Amino acid sequence: MSGKIQNNVITVRQGDSFALKLQISDENGPVNLSNAELVMQVRNANDVLMFEVIGVIADCENDKMVLLITPEQTNIAVGEYKCDIQLNGSDGSVHTIFPANINQTGVFVITPQVTR
Repeated sequence: MSGKIQNNVITVRQGDSFALKLQISDENGPVNLSNAELVMQVRNANDVLMFEVIGVIADCENDKMVLLITPEQTNIAVGEYKCDIQLNGSDGSVHTIFPANINQTGVFVITPQVTR
């Protein structure tokens, strides 16, 4: 599974799968993920939704969730898109966890593929 997350940028090769593994915690330590929802949206420059991914809990006791990005989702034009990831709590709270810096917009980059 090819891809990487660094600073405020997620990079994936066009047409590839990517399992984005996240460990969720705050300044008080572990976050209760019971009934929580993790949502990532990727949008183009005109704010058109390119795709959305709903995360799955990988390990509730260790605060781990995974966003499984499919080849169908990454089979979009090579380039930069904007994105964010939100954790929606069972109490109705909404927390944007990516990008961590509230003064930045998350960037989702699709790089070219060769093998089709």
